Amino acid sequence: MISIVQLGTIDYATGLALQQQLVALRKEEKIPDVLLLLEHRPVITLGRNAKAANVVASPELLAQRGVDLFECDRGGDVTFHGPGQLVGYPIFDLRGYATPDGNRKTLGVIEFVRRLEEVLIRTSADFAIETKRIPGLTGVWTNPDPLSSRAEQDDSKNRPAQSRDLLFANAIRNPEAKLAAIGVHISRFVTSHGFALNVNTDLTYFELIVPCGITTKPVTSMQQELGKRLDLNAVAESITRNLGIVFQSQMLWVRTLDALLGHAIAVP
Repeated sequence: MISIVQLGTIDYATGLALQQQLVALRKEEKIPDVLLLLEHRPVITLGRNAKAANVVASPELLAQRGVDLFECDRGGDVTFHGPGQLVGYPIFDLRGYATPDGNRKTLGVIEFVRRLEEVLIRTSADFAIETKRIPGLTGVWTNPDPLSSRAEQDDSKNRPAQSRDLLFANAIRNPEAKLAAIGVHISRFVTSHGFALNVNTDLTYFELIVPCGITTKPVTSMQQELGKRLDLNAVAESITRNLGIVFQSQMLWVRTLDALLGHAIAVP
């Protein structure tokens, strides 16, 4: 059973303190696995492996745009959170999830991250956005290559040279773009931090940083890919459904955080 709590918009410091509280309760088995879904006010976060140089904006510009700056213990480099971006914080005990081959009863960090990627890939597909993984890079990326499928590759052989050149040129102009970022922390098998899916995010904020330290690939959003704004609640419902499928768990929507913490008080 995974409990889902939708929190609306909160500042990053509040979200961080809440995660720490829930991680402690999960370690004591006073609450079940929990997924927090929320939006943050504009903030740049630096993970354990972050390079300060990847924050390219000056403190004055950050203040002008109302962007906070936080260091945290998640994996990864520099990223941005803000309005229109759906953030998910899974507080899971990985001892409750076996590896697919059944050889280990506890899910490892790499398998956990791959499962989060799979949830986001399936969610993107629900909204007709084709995404993929890129070897060596964590996260979910758009798949704009018109020659990506076998059928298209076969078809390209029958095209005139000028048409083939146009297809390749389009692929170069539209490189894979990052749609979702993932960075997690694990302590005594319990996870925190998680993923950030750009739904209706103002992408100009990413100009303040080198996102995840990657200079060769842009950042995108579902809105940019589809040319229209999306209902965040609809995206949240898709994420929840796909999380249940990927983690083979029942999903329980909890109306409020107090209702979730009330269960902790009730446990002897």
